[in-house]
Amino acid sequence: MKPLCWHILGAGSLGSLWATRLARAGLPVRLILRNEARLAAYHAHGGLVLNEGGQRQTFAIPAQSAASAEPVERLLVACKAYDAERAVASIASRLVDGAEVLLLQNGLGSQDAVAAMIPKARCIFVSSTEGAFCNPPWNVVFAGQGFNWLGDTTQTPPPWLDELSAAGIPHQWTADILDRLWRKLALNCAINPLTVLHACTNGALLRQGEEVRALCDELVQVLNACGRPGAATGLHDEVNRVIQATAANYSSMHQDVAHGRRTEISYLLGYLCAKAVEHGCPAPELNRVRERLTAHLVAKGLPSD
Repeated sequence: MKPLCWHILGAGSLGSLWATRLARAGLPVRLILRNEARLAAYHAHGGLVLNEGGQRQTFAIPAQSAASAEPVERLLVACKAYDAERAVASIASRLVDGAEVLLLQNGLGSQDAVAAMIPKARCIFVSSTEGAFCNPPWNVVFAGQGFNWLGDTTQTPPPWLDELSAAGIPHQWTADILDRLWRKLALNCAINPLTVLHACTNGALLRQGEEVRALCDELVQVLNACGRPGAATGLHDEVNRVIQATAANYSSMHQDVAHGRRTEISYLLGYLCAKAVEHGCPAPELNRVRERLTAHLVAKGLPSD
């Protein structure tokens, strides 16, 4: 039986990383780019370049604009959280009934918004710890080995997980995907904003131990209040492990600010602070960091939402 085509919406770092590995495995892949100008730029470049372990390989993956009429049966949404809803809306009419839509966004909030927009699709949540960056555009550098957890409300694994194995994409289907997403949300909130405020690598946060601990203690309280004790267990220890394991790296939020790009603050600190209010859980440290980060973004002329 011929495998379904993987349509990739969002040719940034992780979208390009998935696309090139799937194509390398001989699986059918199509990039969906936002408009004709972006499509022309991609064609002029001649494909996506994957840099892995110092080895560069070019993949001339077919691409189309969002306006294409080709039906979509399987879609990986790999754009930023603040772009996800708009991007999916631009191709929603192309989704066949029962289409499988993988949502690969940081933070929480965007996944529910997208799922509500496409009720006839099967939305699968993905939590990834893989590292990649594009430099320059259409050139993706595989910067850090990680893992991908997938799951949805049906808890029935789809048959195409073997395709991810063939593509060398480390993964696991999990029944507790929401706990995974909440855990990653907490990790991001404990690390990313502080790397921006202190203008530092992840590893430099080891010198900010008291501030990190205070955030972790409060994050545990908020997670428990939100009914996510599994995501709260051992949080501070894992934050320290991540800081040490990625010591030389700059967080994704730090990179966004350094390149003058919008951050995902609303889907990280903004989401958690709102949930803390909803559940009557005081969160002064989280709110203080959010306010400092908001002021920092405004001072740099960047969006604060």
